Amino acid sequence: MAIRELLEDALKEPNIGLTPCFSWHATPVGIAALWQAGAAPTAPPYEDALKEGLQVGLDLSREEREFHQLNSGLVLLFHS
Repeated sequence: MAIRELLEDALKEPNIGLTPCFSWHATPVGIAALWQAGAAPTAPPYEDALKEGLQVGLDLSREEREFHQLNSGLVLLFHS
């Protein structure tokens, strides 16, 4: 199964937290931050995600990061 499909499926499950800009989801491939604050920025907002992740108990500062544009919207993926 492609990573996009895994993410799309995981985003259908209940979130593990909400912050001002993101809905947070545990996925089979890492922690996904789904952008929820209107139009997605042109550059992936990793710094915002790192700050807001702390609000839901996630220290993602040492994780690898990537982004995906899915049907659900912009997703920042953090993984080891």
